[in-house]
Amino acid sequence: MSTPSLSRERKSPEEEVSDQGSQRILVEDREELGTGIAEASAKVYGKYSIWVLYITLGLSAYVYSLDQSTTYFYTAFATSSFSHHSLLSSIEVATLVILATVKPVIARIADLKSRSFAYVLTIICYILGYILIASSKGVSQFAAGRVFQAFGAAGLSLMLEIIVADFTALKWRGVVAGLMYSPFIVNAFVGSKIAASITTNNPSNGWRWGYAMFSILIPVSLAPVLFTLLWGERKAKRLGVVDLRHGTKTATIKGEKVEKEHVSLWSKVVGLLLEMDILGLLLLATGWALLLVALTLSAGAKGGWNNPSIIAMIVLGPIIIVVFAIYEIFWAPFPMFPRHILRNRAVFGSGFIGFFDFVSFYLTYLYLSSFLYVLKTPAWSLEDQNYFSSTQTVGLTVFGLMAGVVMRVTKRYKWLLVIGLCIRVLGVGIMIRSRGADGSDGELVMTQVLQALGGGIASLTTSVAAQASVPHKYVAMVSAIVFMIAQLGGAIGSSVAGAIWTHVMPSNLRKYLPSASEEELQTYFGSIISIVALEPNDPTRLGVIRAYGETMKILIIVALAFGIIPIFIALVMPDFHLGDGQNAVDGLDIAGRRIEEPATEKTNRA
Repeated sequence: MSTPSLSRERKSPEEEVSDQGSQRILVEDREELGTGIAEASAKVYGKYSIWVLYITLGLSAYVYSLDQSTTYFYTAFATSSFSHHSLLSSIEVATLVILATVKPVIARIADLKSRSFAYVLTIICYILGYILIASSKGVSQFAAGRVFQAFGAAGLSLMLEIIVADFTALKWRGVVAGLMYSPFIVNAFVGSKIAASITTNNPSNGWRWGYAMFSILIPVSLAPVLFTLLWGERKAKRLGVVDLRHGTKTATIKGEKVEKEHVSLWSKVVGLLLEMDILGLLLLATGWALLLVALTLSAGAKGGWNNPSIIAMIVLGPIIIVVFAIYEIFWAPFPMFPRHILRNRAVFGSGFIGFFDFVSFYLTYLYLSSFLYVLKTPAWSLEDQNYFSSTQTVGLTVFGLMAGVVMRVTKRYKWLLVIGLCIRVLGVGIMIRSRGADGSDGELVMTQVLQALGGGIASLTTSVAAQASVPHKYVAMVSAIVFMIAQLGGAIGSSVAGAIWTHVMPSNLRKYLPSASEEELQTYFGSIISIVALEPNDPTRLGVIRAYGETMKILIIVALAFGIIPIFIALVMPDFHLGDGQNAVDGLDIAGRRIEEPATEKTNRA
């Protein structure tokens, strides 16, 4: 099998350079700088060095998957240790808003500077975030640490997507992307053992080490891929493969020293902030955060919906979102959504499929580990519960990789996407019956497998569809936009789940625990550890389980309604041919060389 990133036999880097002539990559637009450097690196990577890049990417993907397979489980214990388990949804909403809105910033940095520079920022934020979390003295410091950790996680997941797109031909994109997430298969078991060991031995404070160890593992695992990228970038510059020209500055890289116009540090900083559309991103993040966090806090606030702070957040949130839209259309010098991308059905179809799918997913998943902990302990060990919680993650990976193989064979994705979304809806629907104390273990597991099968197909096909629909220089931003729209859906799903939970769960507890005092009800509502401390057949615990089951039923029904919408969006998606190019529209390969005539959406459609 040939190297996935190339559609024909490679020459040595020196032979490529000797043949450059008109093939030298000329970068005149700053927004093409990161892409230009990536294409130049693709020219100088040899048969072995490109595999070194894939292997180092795989190492970083492994540690990222270990992070995601363990730290999610600690959040319920961390918030419970501060006696604020009910704030779980608020913290997750804020985290998801950050995960969504920072991705365009990271993409713009990767385009304006380089892929390696974006990786450095990712590492710094990851380390800082986990140090803050591990040393947190209260829920506010824990939440602040999640902000920085979310920036790092967003950067790492996005950079994996971007670099795979930079160095992999379109027909292989799904397979390689699926392989990058294959470590989740292993870490569903390894991570479950680690998380179970940490939380079993010390449920109140063991989570601190669970977070802290990644402040060491992340930089160690990302260093090899960072060095590999830097090696390729430096070699491309040394061999004169890339010619960088933007604005009045010129830097022809071939041993010659060229004068550059002096620009003050302040001007550079202001210019970079404008090009990253920082103001637009702040407006977007603030608007959504105010609106969504208000939904999750309303039940616990004094006066509920009549609390002045809640009213102010609900009013200001939508106003700021509208201001963001007006700013982006009329005033933003570098708008987040270029107008030609706004007209791209593949990009926004992929984004909104992800949006509604994430709303549906987080409605059922946010409180799933807490529900399972209360329902199945001690019948299921913590390790067993972690395995169950990881079922969707493993399935998403396995079935996503299978979808990549199918796309490699068929070179199409649309009807595979439609089938996947239908299967996912079926899995959500079955949960209505299987949730609660009366649901069998087999039914519970089957719901997760079906959702994973459909979700794995949907996530990979939408990602490839969006990247196929634009030239290489827009791949980073388009990937970020699709992720952003999808994860805003996750934030909305989490906030709706939090609002339903905080409003419905207390009344269900009162319904099924009529003799409990208000103080006891607040204790059971605020801490899952206090519930599991009761005997399995204790009438109080059985009442809490019934309350959990009734609340979960509402969440699942709402999730089912949102899960149906993506099917209709998928039916109007274009169906690009997945060939040897970096994308399906400009006829260029990963190194910017012409391999076929540019194609239109019409000619690419089946």
